[in-house]
Amino acid sequence: MKSDTPVADQQEHVGEKMAVVAAGGIPWRIHKGRLEVLVIHRPRYDDWSWPKGKLDAVETVPECGIREVYEEIGLKATLGIPLQPIHYRVSAGLKIVHYWAIQVDGQRLLPDGKEVDSVLWCSPSKAASLLSNPSDVVPLEELVAAHERNELETWPLIIVRHAKAKPRASWTKAEGDRTLAATGVRQAQAVKRLLMVWMPERIVTSPWQRCVSTIAPYAKATDAKVKLVEALTERKHERSPKKTAAVVEGLFDRPKPVALCTHRPALPTVLKQLAAHMPQQMSLSLPTNDPYLTPGETIVCHVSVAKPTKILAVEQYKPYED
Repeated sequence: MKSDTPVADQQEHVGEKMAVVAAGGIPWRIHKGRLEVLVIHRPRYDDWSWPKGKLDAVETVPECGIREVYEEIGLKATLGIPLQPIHYRVSAGLKIVHYWAIQVDGQRLLPDGKEVDSVLWCSPSKAASLLSNPSDVVPLEELVAAHERNELETWPLIIVRHAKAKPRASWTKAEGDRTLAATGVRQAQAVKRLLMVWMPERIVTSPWQRCVSTIAPYAKATDAKVKLVEALTERKHERSPKKTAAVVEGLFDRPKPVALCTHRPALPTVLKQLAAHMPQQMSLSLPTNDPYLTPGETIVCHVSVAKPTKILAVEQYKPYED
């Protein structure tokens, strides 16, 4: 018996406070030339659903999504394009579930046996007929539409503003050597956890210390290659914004997950260059006012594999600070 009452109209709760926040994903693959998605069976509710779970107090929504997918079905993956969140009533009040498309490439899945006792790869139409909560069809329809447009497979391009640095006014040494404040050191650890959601294989960063220190925890925890680029410093950007823009443009040359770390004064140039790769309506969602991003904040651009250099979706997150 299902315990959750679905809400048919996803728009009727705009502005209402969420009592429960959850996140998860729709795993997908191309099998024998056809799109398949993975549904899970939960013995506690005897229902069919997508892998998902509630937000922990010490994580961001994307971190929750990737953690829950791993805990429930043993899938180590990264998040693809964001899908439309769904809302429905539970005993505590209104619940929101954030979903992402998650590409699965030949990995063996291991249901935890407790929360999930069975998984099934099937066609989207079969999944729609199995899903116990009608609201779960909403993100599925969006995933299928993206597949039909050949816009489902993507790679992430991530922009990071460096974490909080020691005050400029109190720093007496070279500007490029200015270090992170104590808060910034904690933010750098949070940035690491957030980047783990998309696992960039390479980092392109300003060589100034506050940028290097921001991405260092992630770089040390992974095999990501780090490239220091002078054009991303404040000084070089002031002298030649075109060179900074060229660095951003160069990120599109290799369709591999990448993160760029730079300074607040360079962000307008970075964002303008990104806007050139997305529909105008989407570009309006980019920050337009100083400081553009807070220290440690990130913008995630999902770039099409089939349509090189086209950005299909944009997300913006502040890392959770302990």
